[in-house]
Amino acid sequence: MRAAFATVLACLLCLTAAPATASTTTCANTLTCTAADIDGMTIAQRLAFLRALSAGPAAEIVPGYAPRWRNIEGVLEFFADRGLGSPGSWVSFVDAGILEGVERGIALARGDSADTFGNPGAPLWAAYLTRLRDGRLSGRSAHDRAWSTAEQASTEYGVGLAERVHGRTATPVEQRFYQFSEFYRWTLRARPVLLDLLSPPVGPGRARQLTFLDWFTDVTNDVPARRGAHLAYDLAGFGAPGGALDFAALFRAYADALAADYLPAPGMYQTS
Repeated sequence: MRAAFATVLACLLCLTAAPATASTTTCANTLTCTAADIDGMTIAQRLAFLRALSAGPAAEIVPGYAPRWRNIEGVLEFFADRGLGSPGSWVSFVDAGILEGVERGIALARGDSADTFGNPGAPLWAAYLTRLRDGRLSGRSAHDRAWSTAEQASTEYGVGLAERVHGRTATPVEQRFYQFSEFYRWTLRARPVLLDLLSPPVGPGRARQLTFLDWFTDVTNDVPARRGAHLAYDLAGFGAPGGALDFAALFRAYADALAADYLPAPGMYQTS
């Protein structure tokens, strides 16, 4: 009897999980899912959704470019690490507003529809993608400014969904963590043009980063976003020991990236 009950329960779980899994594929294909649909997704499903957007319709618009939202993937990975972003929470609604803006921006850029779903980030993401495709964002400062402006609009829309539409409020730690994210976006928008002389131009393929600022604000890399989010969250919670470990892990990741990009691989110069 117990085995039969376990079998029935497993079947019911499969049936309830299947539509949600299918919805991520459907959303990435149709580009018509709303913030409410995205709020119903788990963090793992949102990761799959965003990666499908990058590899599919976004790649049709700007072929050959590295994924443009890997840093958002890093934040989603952080949410999964910490158990944040469950459907209906303040974090979930804010994140849903960001992902909806990306989705609708792709739809606009591809010419599928002129409907923004009321998300002010959508036309900005569309402009970002078309300018990138047309070679008008080859300078890192111009690229980062356009990217950050689009995410800022989508993020503020998500905050409005959470607080004004659904009556959700951030915890004190979440609010302080959000301020760190605001500083991150401001850093992208305020990047001096003179720094472009030290940085590779934005173009197809992966670019090697040299300075810590370039590496940390590289939107095509999920590692600094994930490590940086852990650091920001522990600092927001006044967790000094955890923050110290996060700080060390962040700079270790930067050192590893430099070594991989600029140091010869072991055995490269060995002769037989």
